[in-house]
Amino acid sequence: MRFHFDLQATDGRARTGVIHTPRGRIRTPAFMPVGTAGTVKAMLPESVRATGADIILGNTYHLMLRPGAERIAALGGLHRFMHWDGPVLTDSGGFQVMSLASLRKLDEDGVSFASHIDGSRHLLSPERSMEIQRLLGSDIVMAFDECPALPAEEARVAESMRLSMRWARRSKAAFGDRPGHALFGIMQGGVTRELRAESAAALVGIGFDGYAIGGLAVGEGQAAMFGVLDYAPEMLPTEKPRYLMGVGKPDDIVGAVERGVDMMDCVLPTRSGRTGQAWTRRGSVNLRNARHRDDPRPLDEACACPACRGYSRAYLHHVIRADEIIGAMLLTWHNLHYYQELMAGLRAAIAAGGLASFVRDFHTLRAEGDIEPV
Repeated sequence: MRFHFDLQATDGRARTGVIHTPRGRIRTPAFMPVGTAGTVKAMLPESVRATGADIILGNTYHLMLRPGAERIAALGGLHRFMHWDGPVLTDSGGFQVMSLASLRKLDEDGVSFASHIDGSRHLLSPERSMEIQRLLGSDIVMAFDECPALPAEEARVAESMRLSMRWARRSKAAFGDRPGHALFGIMQGGVTRELRAESAAALVGIGFDGYAIGGLAVGEGQAAMFGVLDYAPEMLPTEKPRYLMGVGKPDDIVGAVERGVDMMDCVLPTRSGRTGQAWTRRGSVNLRNARHRDDPRPLDEACACPACRGYSRAYLHHVIRADEIIGAMLLTWHNLHYYQELMAGLRAAIAAGGLASFVRDFHTLRAEGDIEPV
């Protein structure tokens, strides 16, 4: 089966459809749980699937350092290695160019990193990134890119974007012809419309199976991000998937979907689950707070996840305060379940032409806040 996107319905600028891959379909809008090092933290792969996730994300940089792409390939590829039979998207390692800036040297050829694990030196280039993602067996491969943290001088953003476009062309050449696998280009340009347009034109000229909007959720704030999303998705081909990288909170996701985004990923629901924060229909809830210690009610009475079906707020408060592993497991499962439930609701609303009503109810319930203590 070839990789292709079937756009099924629109409501305003929002879209719903299906991405078809040899390893299964991806219903859009889609949220991708992050499995940085070959695991979605605190979750079994079958538990991730039970939340409704169709695809997960892996990290090129971390997997190349440990256990190594060649080792994973020798053991049958990332899917077999981590016991996940659905599609996998791997990032290119480009984000670490920004987030590990103190450990790297960047030039036209690529990026020389000092490993954050043992200090060993590694070169990550467009060609090496494509090789690593091929060894991992990624279903969706991301072009190698670079972006500065925001705010940044426009000249720095422009220089970075143009370097990423040159790397995008090299990534496409190195990717080659791989039937059933997809390569996505990544739009850059910060919060400047003209730079975003230049980047989009360059990527469309090269030609990719899908297009990501990168360089957001890196310090610019939600208002600035939405400002870019008011025009950036429509600069990209209608018939290809649009992926907003590294986003985000539930209200970020809803706003992005309203503006035409098809795919998103973020560490937030899993990281929050390990720190006692739950995401619910009524907003975020900190289970470490003493207000929950005598509360026999579920976290969310309308939620069907294991944390809400079988455990009280008082129990969740106890195991989180006691640093018991089950606390991270239950809250992570709940958060991923909530995120996937949100995506399912968005898909159904778009298909029915009722997105405006869905979004209004979403914001109304969140504004009411969490239930009162007993």
